[in-house]
Amino acid sequence: MGNWKMHGRISENATLLTEVAAGASALQNGVRVGVCVPCPYLAQSQALLSGSVVRWGIQDVSAHPAGAYTGEVAAEMAADFGVTYAIVGHSERRAYHRESPELVAAKAQRAIEAGLTPIVCVGETLEERESGATEQVIGTQLEAVLLVLTEKQAASIVVAYEPVWAIGTGKTARPGQAQDVHAFLRRKLQEKGAAVANVPLLYGGSVKPENAQELFAQRDIDGGLIGGASLKSKDFLAICQAAQTELH
Repeated sequence: MGNWKMHGRISENATLLTEVAAGASALQNGVRVGVCVPCPYLAQSQALLSGSVVRWGIQDVSAHPAGAYTGEVAAEMAADFGVTYAIVGHSERRAYHRESPELVAAKAQRAIEAGLTPIVCVGETLEERESGATEQVIGTQLEAVLLVLTEKQAASIVVAYEPVWAIGTGKTARPGQAQDVHAFLRRKLQEKGAAVANVPLLYGGSVKPENAQELFAQRDIDGGLIGGASLKSKDFLAICQAAQTELH
């Protein structure tokens, strides 16, 4: 899953989306590909990706279904543009907009109610990791979402682990480190129900063509939430190709 963050222009997007759609059509072994784009480009994504194997998504949704919330985008509005995925709880939203675990949980609910698949992001800061609080932090973040969902709803989400200290820094969790956290998340999901244990787990944090294969070879890493590399079709498709050979 590509996350463009706050990047994009109409002409550049057209080239990128067209190249990604063409390259993704050749992928095998059930690899699924998507891109989460800024809101102004949802219509363009729908126009260029409809009929392709690439799904498109939104980077955030409101915790409210509708109302006097200027600047907010409701999940049902995104659904009007054929959106499949909605990122909720990205570390940048938690940090810059002070989003609480409870707010993220409400956003996940709104996404599901609108027929979207929420990509629930969890992750710890460097200070939290160094203090040994990783499992406590991400456990609290995930539990807040699971608490408000039924088992059936919980089985429909995607979870992305993104260590805050590895996002946009060039640093990447060692494959073993990432696997340990993903295994912990898998156990937390299983506590919600057997079907929930199979929720896809993505790793996000400076994933590049050079490290993708080793990361995707880990038992509980089912894919990637790709930031900067998703803005270059060659790099993004190389990561997708690594998934084609390594995912289990």
